Amino acid sequence: MAPHNAPFTVSPHSLPATTHNYLLRAAESLSEAVAARDVPTRYACAHVAALRAAAALLAARARPAAAPRRRSQKNAWVLLAEVAPELGEWATFFAAGAAKRAAAEAGSTRAVTEREADDLVRDADRFLALVEHSLGLTPHLLLGEHLAGRAVAG
Repeated sequence: MAPHNAPFTVSPHSLPATTHNYLLRAAESLSEAVAARDVPTRYACAHVAALRAAAALLAARARPAAAPRRRSQKNAWVLLAEVAPELGEWATFFAAGAAKRAAAEAGSTRAVTEREADDLVRDADRFLALVEHSLGLTPHLLLGEHLAGRAVAG
């Protein structure tokens, strides 16, 4: 069994179905974020898109522990930093936004600003592309152009 920090050598064609499923769901959440008119929904959907992208990478790279021990549970961002240290800064960034996402999902209209929501959509978009690339897949086309037009129109 490979250690958590072993280089990723699986062919993109042999990725688990779960990885592809999470990537698809991440793209769907990102599309929902782009289409969302209200700020809290845009922020929450973008954060969920990033979380699903992280889950895709974890599904591809994570390996079960050799011996089941009672360990404290770790969230996806902590696991991502362990399994893919090169994405550690992204993990820290998205972990810091989890409380805002929870507040946005709870309906708080003061949890995030429109600028924060739009920035998170762009960040989640870039993060999804990085995950796709790290899995050996062709990254999706970034939404930057579409989002820039939205800022001018809005």
